[in-house]
Amino acid sequence: MGKSSLINALTNRKKLALVSKTPGKTKVLNLFLINKKWNILDLPGYGYAKISQENRYQWSKMIMDYFIMRKNLVNAFVLIDCNIPPQVIDLSFINFLGEKQIPFSIVFTKTDKSRKALIQNNIRLFKEQLQFHWEELPLFFYTSSEKKTGIDELMTYIEELNNSIQSSQRI
Repeated sequence: MGKSSLINALTNRKKLALVSKTPGKTKVLNLFLINKKWNILDLPGYGYAKISQENRYQWSKMIMDYFIMRKNLVNAFVLIDCNIPPQVIDLSFINFLGEKQIPFSIVFTKTDKSRKALIQNNIRLFKEQLQFHWEELPLFFYTSSEKKTGIDELMTYIEELNNSIQSSQRI
């Protein structure tokens, strides 16, 4: 389970975002209004989907354009499956966000799916790869949609972001 199940866990609604076992089912930008106050955007995945090169290019362009043009974006959450070693495509996307000065955090997902030692090693390798390009690492979260691990911490952070926006708008 990936980003859709995380959206469902964050919102405590089992069927808000459709969950598929096949990567690449999300093909468009899906915007969810939460509590009539803030939005979660579900983007197409760019990694494991079995799609043509042309479709992959179109998805990539759509995602990049969204991030570049979206002026009121508060924070992007980059979801990383911690059961696999660092992927070049994930590192490139994170570096793109940094180059464009787009605020983001990294959410390691599926922390309950493999042996603890494997997960810790993959996370360590991921952070080591980031340190080649980053002086200061972004904020990290460690989550499991099934066990709800890390969901409260992630929601607290989202609430803090929303509160900071509301207080800055009052000024």
